Amino acid sequence: MVAISRAALGFTALLLLAGGIVMTFFIVLSGSHIGQPPSQVYFLQADTAGISNANDRYHNPARWTYLSICGVTNGLNSMCGPTRAAQSFDPARNFGSTTGVPEQFIGTRKFYYLSRFAWSFYIVALFFAVLAFFLGFLALCTRLGAYLTGMMATLALFFQTLTAALMTAWTVQGRNAFRSNNQSAHLGVKAYAFTWATMACYLLATILFCLGGRVSKEENKYSKGTGTSYFGRKKSTRSTRSRGSFIDSESQRRVKDEYE
Repeated sequence: MVAISRAALGFTALLLLAGGIVMTFFIVLSGSHIGQPPSQVYFLQADTAGISNANDRYHNPARWTYLSICGVTNGLNSMCGPTRAAQSFDPARNFGSTTGVPEQFIGTRKFYYLSRFAWSFYIVALFFAVLAFFLGFLALCTRLGAYLTGMMATLALFFQTLTAALMTAWTVQGRNAFRSNNQSAHLGVKAYAFTWATMACYLLATILFCLGGRVSKEENKYSKGTGTSYFGRKKSTRSTRSRGSFIDSESQRRVKDEYE
């Protein structure tokens, strides 16, 4: 029963890790021209009609995805610009103009660093999650495997939490900056859902892997064989046998006396 519970915990944790990994891939492939569902994922959409003297990558409205800045067609990312690793959120530099750009984005590198670190941590968290997934098969049968996988899952959770916090910071502040300049803007629902749901998956997976290690420890404490004690040592039958022999001898002596 204990072994089945350990396997069930490990298998459930693996499913959670797999779910988080898939959702992260949807995010990091957004803006890559490969179709749905990544074409539905974006971090921030803003009305950029007031921006002028911009370069050829100008879109209205504009969507910031993981790999590029895209336009919108039928609710999907379209006309995406050149793809690049960790596309930064920095409107003045993204569009090559400061005309019509909210003043909060001018003369500062805050949004650049917030977005770049957030995107970098997506990859770091994904790396540890994939590593934990493959190590997770050891968690199905060994206590050491469960704890080792739990450690990898903890690292994935740590970096995913940083990612979620940084992504939320720059997108919310960016949306507010556009709105303060009378330009409509809203957050990407799917990017938020995938990011925070992935963090929840990693959290639950970490807990389950650690519980799997604990279950294995309890299994070692209690032996499944008969005639064993709480601490795994066989119960002594020596005293019982001696006592039984004494009782038998007394009974035989009394019967002999009666017949004499």
